[in-house]
Amino acid sequence: MHRIYLELGPKRVFACSLDWPGWCRVDKSEELAIGRLVDYAPRYRVIAERAGLAFEPGEPGEPVVVERVKGSATTDFGAPDAEPDADAEPVDPATAARDVALLRAVWALFDECAAVTPEELRKGPRGGGRDRSKMVAHVTEAERSYARQLGVRHPPFKSTADRDAMREEVAAILLAGGSGAWSSRYATRRMAWHVIDHLWEMEDRRSFS
Repeated sequence: MHRIYLELGPKRVFACSLDWPGWCRVDKSEELAIGRLVDYAPRYRVIAERAGLAFEPGEPGEPVVVERVKGSATTDFGAPDAEPDADAEPVDPATAARDVALLRAVWALFDECAAVTPEELRKGPRGGGRDRSKMVAHVTEAERSYARQLGVRHPPFKSTADRDAMREEVAAILLAGGSGAWSSRYATRRMAWHVIDHLWEMEDRRSFS
């Protein structure tokens, strides 16, 4: 069974997978958001396979809504903002290792995509105006901000090595069950979602055809 929850903002709805961190899509209604989530399954499969996992989210087109949570203006802005009750469930070591493997896959795929993407990206409604270097900087700074929710604090990065050191601290905390303001499952989902969202944006906008 593919368990999902819905985050209901005043104008927009997020559909988020509970068991596949970062697989979240937003639209104007519950039905549209669920449909968009299902549409992105082939793209998420790339992430799962990179993590060495069999991607078996259940019957295509039939995710099961197990929870609805109240969203906010942030939801309408386009970012998931509410932590479902399901995230309070205990996380065993195997699940923590699986979630961290998916997060590491997301990091690797984003870095690889950025390395082969031209600086100038196609403009348009998909992603606004950030070109590659500004998008990468935005994702990196957001990671540093999110990490603080787990008690990991780093000054602005001076090198990729600094960023990677922070990622290792984050991974270690998540493998240990998490600590800080965010639960480990919510932290993994939120961090993975942000990187994935910009990974897919970069993929969509780097083509000028």
